[in-house]
Amino acid sequence: MLKGINPLLNADVLQALRAMGHGDDLIIADTNFPSDSVARQTALGRLLRIDASAAEVVKAVLSLYPLDTFVDDAAARMEIVGKPDEIPPVQKEVQKEIDAAEGKSWPMLPVERYAFYERAKQAYCVIQTGERRFYGCFAFRKGVIPPDAE
Repeated sequence: MLKGINPLLNADVLQALRAMGHGDDLIIADTNFPSDSVARQTALGRLLRIDASAAEVVKAVLSLYPLDTFVDDAAARMEIVGKPDEIPPVQKEVQKEIDAAEGKSWPMLPVERYAFYERAKQAYCVIQTGERRFYGCFAFRKGVIPPDAE
């Protein structure tokens, strides 16, 4: 245990978050996502796990991870097949955590299912959660921390 660090963030996840650079993508996926096979294609090359809900994992990650302010798609969600504008409860919960972490409204960009898979394959890493609800899959592009930040 470390002070000030969410206990859900295990050593493997902390190492990956620290190693990522500006513009790298992080995928946070539900239990149905093909996480292991996709993770093998990422820069890290192996799957990371945090066995908690998607919202809990996003809250923990965003307590340390800056979102990219230079792009429109720094926070993205997998859209529902055939219902791209529908936002299920799991995505609403994650949206609340994003807004809380950023201190303002930061809407997620919807990404079509197969386009999301392709984005995930190009990501730095994948964290599979214990989220069992469908469409609990998210992409977060890493931003920067200014030199004068504490």
